[in-house]
Amino acid sequence: MKSTSARLLQLLSLLQTRKDWPGADLADRLGVSPRTVRRDVERLRDLGYPIQATMGTGGGYQLGAGAALPPLLLDDDEAVAVAVGLRTAAQGGVSGIEETSVRALAKLLQVLPSRLRRRVDALGTFTVPMPGEGPTVDSRTLTLVAAACRDSEVLRFDYERHDGTTARRTAEPHRLVSRGRRWYLVAWDTGRDDWRTFRVDRMRPLTPTGPRVPPREAPEGGVAGYLADRMSLHMWPIKARVRLGVSAETAMEGPAARHGVVEAVDEHSCVLLCAGEDLVGMACYLAMLDVDMWVEEPVELREEMVRLGDRLTRTGARGRPVREGGGPGA
Repeated sequence: MKSTSARLLQLLSLLQTRKDWPGADLADRLGVSPRTVRRDVERLRDLGYPIQATMGTGGGYQLGAGAALPPLLLDDDEAVAVAVGLRTAAQGGVSGIEETSVRALAKLLQVLPSRLRRRVDALGTFTVPMPGEGPTVDSRTLTLVAAACRDSEVLRFDYERHDGTTARRTAEPHRLVSRGRRWYLVAWDTGRDDWRTFRVDRMRPLTPTGPRVPPREAPEGGVAGYLADRMSLHMWPIKARVRLGVSAETAMEGPAARHGVVEAVDEHSCVLLCAGEDLVGMACYLAMLDVDMWVEEPVELREEMVRLGDRLTRTGARGRPVREGGGPGA
């Protein structure tokens, strides 16, 4: 028979894998009597684990959440994953948790076995973080929005638009999506009576949150698919229609498909529907497609591409500078 301490760890591990455990099932898995299971549950409660018990034919045990955080039971891979996650959080795009992440990582490293500490230390020693670019998300805002999603509570917030102006919005939050350093909320906008996507770093939630509402079905295509569609076209202020001198099949195999929606025209051409935040950036990434193209709209993008072409032509015509005396410059 296993020692009491080993059996307690196994019992705790079982309780963490399922919401409800009948007492008889736990006794079978542990190879002990139901009476021993009851005694072991009491020992875990004394250690701070809030284990709830229900009596009767359908009764059993459930691990709940308590007022204080008891010790966590992690296997080797889980412990390394948590340590890596804490290192990433200390350098990531969520503000307000950097120092907390470092403190938590220090505590975890202190209790890790030496074999696991070496794995985590190797990752930290031989990894060079690049300074992140882009906005950071306030951790309190992120957790408040996540809680509103979980509880299906109406969320009111001030939202900063692309042009810098602010508008009051009311929405039924559905899911948070992380993409790189940016976080997005997919929600049902009650004012627009439709799904919308909001950048969390531009949100300023108002408290308290609103009433609870029945959860909605995910938007067509799923949350990730909906966000991908919004990011390619709908989220940006400038929309463009560009005719490409290649077939749709060829365009889909190249970088054009990453910049928007490709629509077939005939066997020799297609249309790229794309969007962006500024004309200069759009002109540059369209130029990098390296295919013949015609900007059908807007006219402003066509004019920006003419300016870009003139500038590149002048730059290429200058060649290398010549030093006084006729020798080539460095």
